[in-house]
Order: sequence, then C-alpha cells, then structure tokens
Amino acid sequence: MAKKHETAIRPTRAENYPEWYQQVIRASDLAELSPVRGCMVIKPWGYALWENISRALDDMFKATGVKNAYFPLFIPVNFLEKEARHVEGFAKECAVVTHHKLEKDQQGELVPAGKLNEPLIVRPTSETIIGDAFSRWVRSYRDLPVLINQWANVVRWEMRTRIFLRTSEFLWQEGHTVHATRQEAIDRTYMMLNVYIRMAEEYLAMPVITGEKSAAEKFPGAEMTTCIEAMMQDRKALQAGTSHFLGQNFAKASGIRFQSAMETEEFGWTTSWGVSTRLIGGLIMAHSDDNGIILPPRVASSHVVLLPILKNIDENEKVMAFTRELAEKLRRKNYHGTPVRVEIDERNIGGARNWEWIKKGIPLRVEIGPKDIAKDSVYVSRRDKDRKDSVSMQKDAFVDEIDTILDEMQSRLYEKALAFQREHTRDIDEKGEFDAFFTPADPQRPEIHGGFARSPWCGSTECELAIKDRLNVTVRCIPFDREADGGKCIECGAAGKGRVIFAKAY
Repeated sequence: MAKKHETAIRPTRAENYPEWYQQVIRASDLAELSPVRGCMVIKPWGYALWENISRALDDMFKATGVKNAYFPLFIPVNFLEKEARHVEGFAKECAVVTHHKLEKDQQGELVPAGKLNEPLIVRPTSETIIGDAFSRWVRSYRDLPVLINQWANVVRWEMRTRIFLRTSEFLWQEGHTVHATRQEAIDRTYMMLNVYIRMAEEYLAMPVITGEKSAAEKFPGAEMTTCIEAMMQDRKALQAGTSHFLGQNFAKASGIRFQSAMETEEFGWTTSWGVSTRLIGGLIMAHSDDNGIILPPRVASSHVVLLPILKNIDENEKVMAFTRELAEKLRRKNYHGTPVRVEIDERNIGGARNWEWIKKGIPLRVEIGPKDIAKDSVYVSRRDKDRKDSVSMQKDAFVDEIDTILDEMQSRLYEKALAFQREHTRDIDEKGEFDAFFTPADPQRPEIHGGFARSPWCGSTECELAIKDRLNVTVRCIPFDREADGGKCIECGAAGKGRVIFAKAY
C-alpha cells in the first residue's frame, strides 16, 4: 500500500473545506478569534499583509487625486433615517449605543446609565455622516470634485461569522466623492473599480469577473453598483470589491448643493467605493493548499526567510555573518517599488522551523549551512513548488535574480487561479442542467458544486429570488461585455437580456 502523503493542515480541502479554511488561518498565524463574538484579532503576520495591500491601494487612490480624511465612528440615528433605502438595507446589522456611562447597581454590578437623548449607530458605512460634512464643504462648482477616502473600522452585527470573510468588526477603506455632473460621477465609479481590478489581479494574483450588480444585490440607496467577483477553490464567488454610483440620492438626503457656472443651484452627484480585510480571506481561499497559505509576492508579509543552520559552535558565527550580509544585500534590492522584505530565523528547532514558514506562506525559504558557505551558495525553496524542487544557487546570482523569481511566482499563481476559474465556468441554457450544476453531489459537503454559470436571465427580481430560494444561488454580476442576445431566461423561459454570472457566494 502506498504511503499516505502527509500534509500540515488537517482536514484537507477535499475532506472539509470550511474547517480547512479555519485551520489554514490558525497554522499561518494570521489571526485568531477575539473574546467578543464575531470579532477577530489580526496578528502581526496577518496585519503586515493588510498593510501591504492598503499601502498599494492608497498609492493608487492618490494617483487619481483622492485625499485621505477621517470621520467619526458614531452616527446619529436621524442621519440614517434621511435615506430610507439605506437605513432599510443596514437596519438589521447596526450596533446601537444607547447609554454613555456605567454605574454600579444595588448589587454592585456595573449597568448602563446616562441614557442618550438620541441613540448613536456604530458606523456600518459612512455615506450619511460624510454627506453631512460634504454639505458644509461644497458651495460652488469651484469646490468640485471632492475626492475623499478614509481608512477605518466598521461594525456590522453579523449572525454567522467567519474570520476575514464576515466579521462583526472589520477594517476597510471607503471612498466618497462629489461631482458637478452625472457623467463625471459615473466615470469616477468605473475609475475606482479599475483600481480594484488592478489590486485583485496584479497584486493578489486573483482573476476577477467585472460587471454590474442586479437590483436585488446593489448597495442600498445606489443607482448602480459595479463589482469584481472572484472564484474561490470551493467554486463559490467572493465579492472582492464594489464601486457605487449613488446618483443624487445621498446628495438630496444630506443637502449637498452647489451653485453651478450658470448660477443655478444644483445637487451634487456622488459615489462611494470600498474594499476590506475580506480580501485576505479571498487570498487564502484562492491560493492556499493543504500545507497552509501561499502568499503572492507583491503583497506578502515578507518575501524571503533566511534559515541559518547552526549545529557547530565553531562555525555558527561564520554562518550568521554570511546570513546577515546576505540579508543586507537583499534588503537593498527593489521589488516593485519596495525593498525586499527579509526575515532571519535563528531558532534551532529542526524541521519544525521549515514547516512553520511553509504554513505561513512566505514565498522563498533559504537555508544556509557551512557547506553552502564553502561554495558561496544558498539552498532555495519556493512556496509555489514542491519541497523536492528546491535548488542550490550561487549567493550573488540569487540576489541578482530574486525579483525575477518573485515575479515568476506571482504570474504562476495568477495563471493557476485563472485556469481554475475557466475550468469551472460554464454556459448553461437549460433549467434542469442549471439546477444540477448547483446541486452538491454529496449532501454532506454542500460547499462543493459546479462553479459559475453563465446563463440567460430576463432581468426580473422575481426570477432571481426564485433561484435564490431554491438553490441559494444569486446573480453575482451582469458582465460589462455580455452579448445583448441572451436566449431564454434560465428560470421563467421568457426572452433573456443577456448572459449573467450565477453562483453561490460568501
């Protein structure tokens, strides 16, 4: 009987995908659950990943003229009430502050006291309070456009939580803009979506399908929501970013008015757009294997770990001197605008040390021992390849080629994910085939199904909701490039308005 291949993660993806996801996070030391239900502690290795993502995004935002600001965590209830569709969309997720202090009761226990005259909402999103600020900032067409972003935390009181993917508190950026014309706001909506496409594909190595949300799925209060959708390894969709054209809905609710060049009073045209720490969840599910996470080099917490082999006291200092010199040479190298990020792990814990870095997904592991030093070489292992594919390289050649190696890894991760997406995306025109595509073959493993279906849809919310009720499948996006002639609606058989992407989703 063949020996069973040992992996670092138990269970494997094939055995129990949801539990595998949790185990990958634990093994890679990215985050852990907090004492507060539904919240998470992001540990240094995970937060470094978020810093690299946010730093790259921040640079891209600023290149389009956006400036950063910060707005209050608390929002008066009456602000949400100004925009009816908005408050309806978020009402069930709001955390509400009703008191401003604690006092001891007769039993000596702390209880809420000092009831507020008006409850405060812990922000689920900031359109209303930022709109209030914009109403004071904007007076004339000369004040426009206003292009603002904030990096913040938000709270949405989720009932079913999962680290990074859906937590009661999470980190994100939210952009908010005001424009003088409808077309300028629409152009900004697409511009920021393109920033998210670039982040997903060029940095996270995660191919996405782009399009517009259906009426049932769009952001509450928006005229149009555009999105990017990625396929995870269980073939579900992850909404990885959204950019909303809000029309004049929030401007009218918040009183964002300006005097036009024609000296008429007009309402502004607004947008909002955002991504969150959910991107880390997407990265995990797009690239990890049964040995842990695999980090795309362009956002990796670190690029390379140096592993000096310290077994002989007489040679240890020579090994460490060689290791430190190599680290300095690598740190002077530039990789896509940032220094190569280097870790040195001097712990003498045998094979466990190597396994820890494999599970943490660092792109390159470099072992350095006395025999390597004698040949002025290093022993290099790549996280995107099997351990048996490790190679010996001359030290200077490794330094010279590290950016090329990292870029090759980045490309391989993207191409692998793209091939997976294409393999599990199918054009389906018959209702029976459609239902079978989304029906798990094994009822004990409901997460495994067909993938993405490109199918005709008549555009009615009734048909979309009927499919959702029956299969837990939604219209993930209406692709920008779809053909107008879409055949017959997959649900009702009426004339379709083109093919859309149907999928189960996170």
